[in-house]
Amino acid sequence: MSEPTARARPLGALVGALEARGQLRSVVAAGPGDAAAGEPLGARTVAGVTMDSRHVRRGEVFVAVPGRVNDGHDFATAAVAAGAAAVIVERPLPGLAVPQLVVVSARPALAQAAAWWWEDPSLHLGVVGITGTDGKTTTAYLVRSILGQAGLRAGLVSTVEVVIGGRAIGNPARTTTPEAPVLQAHLAAMVQAGDRFAVLETSSHGLAQDRVGAVAYDVAVLTNLTHEHLEYHGSPAAYAAAKRRLFEALAAGPQNPAKGWPKTGVVNLDDPAAASFAETARGAGAAVVTYGFDETADVRGVALRESLQRLELDLVTPRWRGHLTLSLAGRFNAWNALAAAAAAEALGLPPDAVRAGLEAVTGVPGRMERIDAGQPYAALVDYAHTPEALAKVLDELAPLAGAAGGGLIAVFGSAGERDVLKRSRMGRVAGERCRLVVLTDEDPRGEPRETILEQIAEGAEAAGLRRGSELRLVPDRRAAIALALEAARPGDAVLFAGKGHEKTIETAEGDVPWDEAAEVRAALARLGWQGPGPVSGTSG
Repeated sequence: MSEPTARARPLGALVGALEARGQLRSVVAAGPGDAAAGEPLGARTVAGVTMDSRHVRRGEVFVAVPGRVNDGHDFATAAVAAGAAAVIVERPLPGLAVPQLVVVSARPALAQAAAWWWEDPSLHLGVVGITGTDGKTTTAYLVRSILGQAGLRAGLVSTVEVVIGGRAIGNPARTTTPEAPVLQAHLAAMVQAGDRFAVLETSSHGLAQDRVGAVAYDVAVLTNLTHEHLEYHGSPAAYAAAKRRLFEALAAGPQNPAKGWPKTGVVNLDDPAAASFAETARGAGAAVVTYGFDETADVRGVALRESLQRLELDLVTPRWRGHLTLSLAGRFNAWNALAAAAAAEALGLPPDAVRAGLEAVTGVPGRMERIDAGQPYAALVDYAHTPEALAKVLDELAPLAGAAGGGLIAVFGSAGERDVLKRSRMGRVAGERCRLVVLTDEDPRGEPRETILEQIAEGAEAAGLRRGSELRLVPDRRAAIALALEAARPGDAVLFAGKGHEKTIETAEGDVPWDEAAEVRAALARLGWQGPGPVSGTSG
């Protein structure tokens, strides 16, 4: 189960927990209609914590969280009508028949209340948090694999899936870092299932919105810092500040000395942001382990050889040196492997477990995922959805395709109602590198799909691509995939970017079921390629 059972807990204890964290301002007594009139606050019990008034269960505490569009305070009356036993608010509300806990800020109070409800499960786990623009998911998989090889079973909360007690339960919400009540329930389930560690992809949204505000992290990992989510954070500085909150969290919150894991910040020394993150970790009283190909890195890559199928990596750490054969494509995965090895170094895990754990990961869904049906060109599905990530992937593929006598084809779009500034940059990145660019839907949401594609096309045309020739605009993603594969030549590398592992395309009319890898396989099959060789005919 993703959510373990929990007993009713006294409301007075929640009041004390919020007070201890400096969040509680006051308690407003229940108004007329209180079903438990005359009952002391400490004697009342609650049956959970939620922020969604639509799904309040009788006896739960409803937390009124202000949002960009809706304000939870406007739904407090509905929550009480549905059976909420108390509400947590930033300002007193008139006419509520339940106690009101007035707090400084609803979001950190939500995190604290959720952790209190589940009895602070992160105190009983070694918690590794991974943040950065790119590489979080792959690094999380690598870290979890190393822990497993060391005999330390680890749960996982990632963009791709949630794993508890060794069982994957998916991630249909597509949220990298879930809201605090869900995240704390996952952590409690890990404790109940016997997991020793939790590996958490920790997004900038999750940090800025205090979703992880009550998680006791032991190791914080930075993969890299590039252009992303400026539509939410407003500026690169604010985005970086949100990411640094993970490293600040190494000092925050109650800690359990019995865990035995050192507080450590793991930093990519090859990234320009390394110094500020290392400084933040040290300011939190944590140790710092650096990684990269920089000569001064603690965990250092000293040689790298690559092909479309694997990476050969030599590395040196303070405790050991070795050679790794990784079943991962893409030079950037060398940094992900070094990040995982550095986290393992921080935890003092055995070198044999590090080597075995890294080499055991044969791929991550939607992350440079190779689709091989016997066709004479490479087809890869990747989640790259930023200019920097797209450039990295294409730059990795270019020499490999060139050595095979081919070129690059890219199929991608950009999310609607998200960062607009990156769109033309992504078009230019692809236009400068590809012989054919096919622009298509990613998640248009409420934006006109044609508007999004036109904005991407501006960058591609600025790079010299001609519309109708090297540049094609095909909103229907299935048709775009078919067009790209029909145009592929022997030796080409065809990249399908942006959707990766995701199982839907979000449109104004609702979510459309989608599986990128399956769609590519189906398109190849229609061309006669079904692996290990063609069934009939040849690919265009």
